[in-house]
Amino acid sequence: MKDYKLYKCQICGDPYLGDHPPINCPYCGAKQKYFVDGREYVSPFTQEHNFTEEEKANFQAALDIEIGNASFYKKAAEVSSEDYFKWLFKSLMKVESEHASIFAKHLKVNKPELVNVNASTDGEENVLESHRREEIAIENYRKFADAATTPRAKQVFTALVEIEEDHLSLED
Repeated sequence: MKDYKLYKCQICGDPYLGDHPPINCPYCGAKQKYFVDGREYVSPFTQEHNFTEEEKANFQAALDIEIGNASFYKKAAEVSSEDYFKWLFKSLMKVESEHASIFAKHLKVNKPELVNVNASTDGEENVLESHRREEIAIENYRKFADAATTPRAKQVFTALVEIEEDHLSLED
């Protein structure tokens, strides 16, 4: 029997089995550098971080952004006329929903349900809207990372900037 290694993503906490950690987390999209050996993992969601009020407000703002983006991607996947766009937006919806889970866990709240939003049946038009949404997330998360004083808040927002920047390059 093959001896698999268990890795854990330090951003979302999800496990990964394999010979090596993945290039990107299959759940949240975090880069390989955020993976640790499963035996060394300490859950950031059960530790006390003493987030500042500003960091908590920024987590809430980020949660709102991610729910909005996941909702948009869900609708875009549902109404897209081409399979390629259905798959693209479904994948992005899953990742953005995972991001919402990260913020909800840190806020110790239930993740809100996705909301009904409009999207075009034209995949290219939705890609343009996707770029606009990702750029807004990147701009906000950079500010939030700069304002963060606790290591965990800085880590999460820095990782999310990297992930959202990857989303822009995936859609080109």
